[in-house]
Amino acid sequence: MAERILLCLCHMSGREMDFIKEAFADNWVVPLGPNVTGFEKDLEKFFFGSDNEHRIVALSSGTAAIHLALVALGVGQGDEVMVQSFTFSASANPVTYVGATPVFVDSEPETWNMDPELLDRAIAERIEKRGKKPKAIIPVYLYGMPAKIDEILAVAEKWGIPVVEDSAEAFGSKYNGKYCGTFGRFGIESFNGNKMITTSGGGALICPDETVAKLVTNYATQSREPAPWYQHERVGFNYRLSNICAGIGRGQMTVADEHLRHHRHVQQLYRELFADIPGIELHDNPSEKFDSNFWLCAITFSPEAKVKGDDGCGCPEAMRRAMEKENIETRHLWKPMHLQPFFSKSPAYVNGVSEDLFSRGLCLPAGPWVGEKEVERIVDTIKRNIC
Repeated sequence: MAERILLCLCHMSGREMDFIKEAFADNWVVPLGPNVTGFEKDLEKFFFGSDNEHRIVALSSGTAAIHLALVALGVGQGDEVMVQSFTFSASANPVTYVGATPVFVDSEPETWNMDPELLDRAIAERIEKRGKKPKAIIPVYLYGMPAKIDEILAVAEKWGIPVVEDSAEAFGSKYNGKYCGTFGRFGIESFNGNKMITTSGGGALICPDETVAKLVTNYATQSREPAPWYQHERVGFNYRLSNICAGIGRGQMTVADEHLRHHRHVQQLYRELFADIPGIELHDNPSEKFDSNFWLCAITFSPEAKVKGDDGCGCPEAMRRAMEKENIETRHLWKPMHLQPFFSKSPAYVNGVSEDLFSRGLCLPAGPWVGEKEVERIVDTIKRNIC
């Protein structure tokens, strides 16, 4: 059987071991240390250059970053948070950690991300129904695609609600030339093993200034106060990134631009090869304002498309099975949160977009280990299984 093609496999620069060995040599093998500080500075330089008041706190996961953003915003029991429905559960789960309720908002069809008009109507209805406004808005940049963030920010400003950007899949993506994750009150990054860059497991929170970053750092280190004994005046969390994992991140930052170029190159290969295949549409930047990192490339099947082996399971599942037989990993688009059993009682404002996309879409491999030959093999397999 042909070698397996994975969705997105991490790729090492060769520098990671230098930072890791240095940590071992200095015995910095705890969730603090020079690599953590260095990684945070590397990220700040990447996103903001050398002169900016924003600060970035390296954490154990992107989920932890969302959680701490909500904690820092004072979100708690009885509050509501507007959350994009078309996403991974990690975007919504932290809302429940703080005792709040996620209110799900459907997508618009161009970017597949939060629909600003629907968001506006949903907020108005929540205020009318409850007598108070939601405490935060969490848009998501699905598969790296920027949302219509200027329109979302306009809605947020209208109602006076802070925005927490879930950029877990969008490291390096830009909207109007500005990095995703740098528009709202907070921005979330994830460095899981399948992301654009990795720290094995890890994440970061982009904070508006040093004061907020210090507060977040305190929460992330069990809220220990600067006293000669262990003093704790509020609940804290064990969310700091390990100095060893941060060493991986420092090595990854040396090839971050290379990874971004490669993902965009893979998208271009898909563009060219899918151009003459009827019944399949490649998800792409809606206009020049949008510059996705194409963390994962995604396709949708037209309603008229037919796939061999479709016994009623639908085109995406029939194609996924066909690709698996050829040792190629693909994945369904995220099942919307308002369809998930755990969130079935949460309020949801839907327009049918995410449900339609979920029923017709499939994620295709991208990443540093997917080259021209792999893309050709993927597209050829899809061609052979389209009726």
